[in-house]
Amino acid sequence: MSAPDAAAHTALPVLNLTDFTQGDAQHRATFVQRLRDVAHGVGFFYLSGYGAAPGQVDAVFNATRDFFALPAAQKEALRMVNSPHFRGYTRAGDEITRGERDWREQIDIGAEREAIAPTPGLPSWLRLQGPNQWPDSLPQFKTTLLQWQDTLTHAGRDLLRALALALGQPENCFDAAFAHAPVQHLKVIRYPGRSQDTSQQGVGAHKDGGCLTLLLQHERAGLQVLDRNAAHERWIDVPPLPGTLVINLGEVLEVQSGGYLRANIHRVVSPPQDADRLSVAFFLSPQLDAELPLLPLPPALAAQAHGVDRDPQNPLISHTGRNLLKGRLRSHPDVALRHHADVLAAHGIAPNAAPAAYA
Repeated sequence: MSAPDAAAHTALPVLNLTDFTQGDAQHRATFVQRLRDVAHGVGFFYLSGYGAAPGQVDAVFNATRDFFALPAAQKEALRMVNSPHFRGYTRAGDEITRGERDWREQIDIGAEREAIAPTPGLPSWLRLQGPNQWPDSLPQFKTTLLQWQDTLTHAGRDLLRALALALGQPENCFDAAFAHAPVQHLKVIRYPGRSQDTSQQGVGAHKDGGCLTLLLQHERAGLQVLDRNAAHERWIDVPPLPGTLVINLGEVLEVQSGGYLRANIHRVVSPPQDADRLSVAFFLSPQLDAELPLLPLPPALAAQAHGVDRDPQNPLISHTGRNLLKGRLRSHPDVALRHHADVLAAHGIAPNAAPAAYA
């Protein structure tokens, strides 16, 4: 994979969420200040004290290993192309980032909600809501992953309250948009090893949609974040750190803060040929109908805002449902063509385009 510079081994900061949720006024203020600094800067950090129950992380990775060890036919029965809600299994090479195939297999899981019956005039982004596909042979997989989703939703809401204070807003600024039916999206991922003479794109360089990403990494490194503050852009390695999540901010927060908060570019490099890598990514976004307004930042913060990145290949949209549907249509062309051909043109996608056009 090409890179702006050689990967750097710079450690990102570690923040402890209990300093905010359980600390006194001084601990809370220190947490908010550190959060402001990193969210305005590189936009990535480690988070400890996020509320996992004893043994919960081990249970998540045991369930992950069990799923990917299933016979291919059982995983194929859960292919995402069966789901108009973009839920289910994706083989390595079937998801696209910037015109190149990502080399990871995964299962996408969302909030377990009923699909909304299609009616004339219904917004297309409401199609994102619906049930998941689960492996019948692993009943504990569903229980374990939905419990993990709940744990991270709670942590994400606490983190958003701290971010509100960091932006000079009331602590409950984001509460209403996440109170009833926030978008909860898990990607349970395995990156197979690849030889050095092939593409090393586990997942290509991209920003995340939505508001927050809370990533659980297993034992092998591979995640890198782009350091755009260095004299020459470089990739920072983000290796696993026991007891922590990796947190990064999504496009909605960048738009809402006028670019003061940074939804930074990141990628995953494939592991060596004789190894694999596991991770579980959780994306928390407001409810689908939310359109978060531009926040009135204090003058001192507004003066430091970077401005919102404008990428012709990835236009940012402040409306949650429209922004998330845009991303799914481009990343999963097989699902888009089978279930959403009627709305592709509205999202700037030619219905007869080759997969590379969905970058």
